[in-house]
Amino acid sequence: MNCLLLDTATEACSVALQIQGQALTRFEICPQQHSQRILPMVDEVLKEGRAVLNQLDFLGFGQGPGSFTGVRIATGILQGLALGSELPVVGVSTLAAMAQQAIVTQDAQEVYCAIDARMGEVYFAHYIAQDGLAILQGAEQVLPPESAIELMTTNNPVVGVGTGWAAYPHMQPQHNFSMATAILYPNAEFMLPLAHALFAQGKVSNAELVQPVYLRDTVTWKKLPGRE
Repeated sequence: MNCLLLDTATEACSVALQIQGQALTRFEICPQQHSQRILPMVDEVLKEGRAVLNQLDFLGFGQGPGSFTGVRIATGILQGLALGSELPVVGVSTLAAMAQQAIVTQDAQEVYCAIDARMGEVYFAHYIAQDGLAILQGAEQVLPPESAIELMTTNNPVVGVGTGWAAYPHMQPQHNFSMATAILYPNAEFMLPLAHALFAQGKVSNAELVQPVYLRDTVTWKKLPGRE
């Protein structure tokens, strides 16, 4: 399957193109420059792969959680590309992408993801490796670090990914915990296997139906006109 994925949900900006069996990727940490960088990065990988959008089977994006502005940028860009190409869309969790990177690059079997959500909270999720894919345990949540600590009950060796651990050092358990310091932000490259799995399961939508995931939607998304 050929596809293009993009992510702007955090300080990082990334793109991944899967075309004819090869993966072409871009990844930059560029706070507040996502809207300027994302389309040039898309153009770069398409040119490198000598590909055009109508050669692809689907498009995907990091649907969140992350910064409100960043998630909206990815959603808007993705919708524009999908409407123009009439391609179906897959939304991939940014937390799952980080867990997937730990599974692929560090052979992690169990991963806790924590992104600093500001306001004294983290975006938090627990994943295990199953057939090489990050599988969510429970639900993704936004919650105080103290509440996240209470959810970390496993005795198995676990890997921590994301910016939340450095933001709230007291959140790190002492037993069987290691921090993947190189995995702080989601990367579209590691969304590829997750997106393929979602596409194979039929978990796709039309561009008009694409929905971002904020987790704080009770105080933000639902206050938008028509979303009460």
